[in-house]
Amino acid sequence: MARPDEARVEITPEVLLKAYALGIFPMAESADDPSLFWVEPEQRGIIPLDGLRISRRLARTIRSNKFEVHVDRDFDAVIDACAAPAAGRDSTWINKRIRKLYRALFDRRQCHTVEAWRDGKLVGGLYGVKIGAAFFGESMFHFERDASKVALAHLVARLNVGGFKLLDAQFTTAHLESMGAVEVSRVEYQNMLNKAVAAQAQFYCWPSDGVIDGGVVLQSISQIS
Repeated sequence: MARPDEARVEITPEVLLKAYALGIFPMAESADDPSLFWVEPEQRGIIPLDGLRISRRLARTIRSNKFEVHVDRDFDAVIDACAAPAAGRDSTWINKRIRKLYRALFDRRQCHTVEAWRDGKLVGGLYGVKIGAAFFGESMFHFERDASKVALAHLVARLNVGGFKLLDAQFTTAHLESMGAVEVSRVEYQNMLNKAVAAQAQFYCWPSDGVIDGGVVLQSISQIS
C-alpha cells in the first residue's frame, strides 16, 4: 500500500526513522521525480537471520576471500551503483531526496554499507538502515558475479554476531529467495518489527575498518542456521 508524500510535511532523517519503526518506507517513481511516496506492503520480504542459504559454490567463493569486504567505506559510491541502470532495470527509484536523506543517516551512523571490493574496485554491495536490533535493507548491486551475494552473507554474519533480530528486505525477488528470503504478512511483520526496534544490537560488533575472513563469516552463519 502506498501513501502519497505530503508536500507540507518535510521528510527529515528523524521522520524517516519514525516511519521505518512503524513499518513504512519511502520510494520515488524515478530518479527525475522529486516527490516521494510511502510504502507499506501487504506482504513483507524478510531474510530470516537463521535461514540464509549458501550454496556450495558461493561458500567456496566466500571462503576464498576473492572479494575484500568492507563496511561504511564509501557510501556515495554504493548509492551511485545502486542507482545505476542494470540488467532488467533501466531506471531507478533513488532520486536526489533519497540520496540526501540516507546520506544524512549515514553521517549519523544509522545507515550502513557492506561493500565488496576486488583489485581496488568496488564491485558489489548494499546499504540499509539500523534501528535498535532491526536492519532494513534498501538496495544492492553487483558488477561481478556473486559480489552482492558475498556482501549479503557478510551482512547476515555481522547481524548475527551483533545480536540483531530482524533483516527486512522489503520485497522478495528471485535473487533473494534463492538465499532464503520469505514473505510474511503485515501483522506478522509488525510483531517482529516491534520487538526488534525495542531491542539493542551492535553493527560494529566487528571492527568497521577491518576485513573479516570468509571462513569466520561462514562459521558465524552456520552457528545460527
